[in-house]
Amino acid sequence: MIALSVVIVNWNVRDLLRRCLLSLNLGAPTSDLGLETIVVDNGSTDGSAQMVRDEFPVVRLITNAENRGFTAANNQGIAVAQGRYVMLLNPDTQVIGDALSTMLSFADAHPDVGVVGPQLLNPDGSVQSSRRRFPTLTTGFFESTWLQPFAPRRLLDRYYIRDQPDDQTLDVDWVDGAALLARREAIAQVGLLDEGFFMYSEELDWCRRFRQHGWRVVYLPTAQIVHHRGKSSEQAATARHIHFQTSKVRYFRKYHGPFAAETLRLFLLGTYVWQMGVEGAKWLVGHRRPLRIQRVAAYRDVIRSGLRRGP
Repeated sequence: MIALSVVIVNWNVRDLLRRCLLSLNLGAPTSDLGLETIVVDNGSTDGSAQMVRDEFPVVRLITNAENRGFTAANNQGIAVAQGRYVMLLNPDTQVIGDALSTMLSFADAHPDVGVVGPQLLNPDGSVQSSRRRFPTLTTGFFESTWLQPFAPRRLLDRYYIRDQPDDQTLDVDWVDGAALLARREAIAQVGLLDEGFFMYSEELDWCRRFRQHGWRVVYLPTAQIVHHRGKSSEQAATARHIHFQTSKVRYFRKYHGPFAAETLRLFLLGTYVWQMGVEGAKWLVGHRRPLRIQRVAAYRDVIRSGLRRGP
């Protein structure tokens, strides 16, 4: 019986994907763990799919002709997965030691747990923030905008759960989707990821639905995974801005209503207008003009999108 299905969505990060797959020790005996690995390639042009075929024949490979989005591609993998648990794992991660078996053992010992998130580490070994409380609307105005450094300290400390030690196993509202283990039984009850989120906020929404159905979401620091953050999305900076903020607006519309979402959408657009003005002023005084042109173009495209849908 397959205990764990690992689903990895890849887009043009071939070398990181190779490193991730190697960290799973796919060539080692898997009878104890019962591991199945599924890679969904989202129309990569860097030879990722061929690399998987050539170097990891045990991996089940699904290839999309185009980038269907992180959420839809994960759902493709979940749909064919056969494990008792499904783990969403980014290709820019490396599993450390027995992290997967540690997560499985914990979930098996706690049948009311629907989701387990490991402790994520930066490449230098420092702890990466990966556990959260649900955002308030006020959080939405500050988090991941140019205003974040000016946010009330208590607001973001609460959101990022800085009031609890990093090495403590903890029930949380949601965990980072870079590495997220979900119980098959819980998925059957909650449903798949919401494909209205092309990328970003999909794990926030999913964990909220698990919680609404009575399942616990647990941060488990005894399992550790290295995360090279944002290596796929950084290839398309403008799209990253649009998808991130559009998903944020969608989340608040879904759980806080249309008025809150529209207020947030207009506020976020205003921040990009402001940033475009600042970059334009820096261009006028001759400060790193190629960079300013690039940023002005990116912010202009964000504004043109209206943050209503992704590119």
